[in-house]
Amino acid sequence: MEQEKQSIIVEIRAGTGGDESGLFARDLYRMYSRYAQTKGWSQRVLDSNASEIGGYKEIIFELSGPLAYKEIQYEGGVHRVQRIPKTEKQDRVHTSTATVAVLLKPKKTDININPGDLEITTYKSSGPGGQYVNKTESAIRIVHKPSGLTVTCQSERNQLQNKETALTLLSARLLQRQEEEDLSKLTTERRDQIHAAKRAEKIRTYNYPQNRITDHRIGKSWHDLEKIVNGNLEPIIKAFRK
Repeated sequence: MEQEKQSIIVEIRAGTGGDESGLFARDLYRMYSRYAQTKGWSQRVLDSNASEIGGYKEIIFELSGPLAYKEIQYEGGVHRVQRIPKTEKQDRVHTSTATVAVLLKPKKTDININPGDLEITTYKSSGPGGQYVNKTESAIRIVHKPSGLTVTCQSERNQLQNKETALTLLSARLLQRQEEEDLSKLTTERRDQIHAAKRAEKIRTYNYPQNRITDHRIGKSWHDLEKIVNGNLEPIIKAFRK
């Protein structure tokens, strides 16, 4: 039986820890990207905001393939890293964080957006250091007035493509908000179980000095940290699927 193809949107943002949190966000993106490659999933960067030292302040990307949402859905939350940054001269271990959000990419029939509810503006795409990627106003900012949600996209040089991508991001976030509203109507016990699995603070710690990854939600640890960060997520995914 052919497995169901699913498309998800993953948003990774640097948290506390300055430049090191941006480098950690980059490492998380690489981890999911390489795992997607092992699964044969397609992937596409929708938007990104790189830091000057090679990390990411934010990166948003799409993964599409068999059971993509089922396998990645529990990655959402705060990820914490403990390691000695490359810029650290006294060999002190620093703690930094990055946040991960996993959104199910909606189908066109899932969310109905009224064009009259949108405020759309254009601006010039920019890269690290404020350098312009191009001189035309190809980047898009969309404000959904009823919800107050704002999305931007500057990953493409074509304004129309950026607009389509921004509308996809907006639809995904509106769908997530709708699901959370539906969730609030469930019983307290059921709601708390789902929140504990998907939205918990500090869901996982990546401890480099001890070569250990610990998921705090299920109280389980794995070693071979470098191997996991380089894309071997299978042991963690299997633990959650059980």
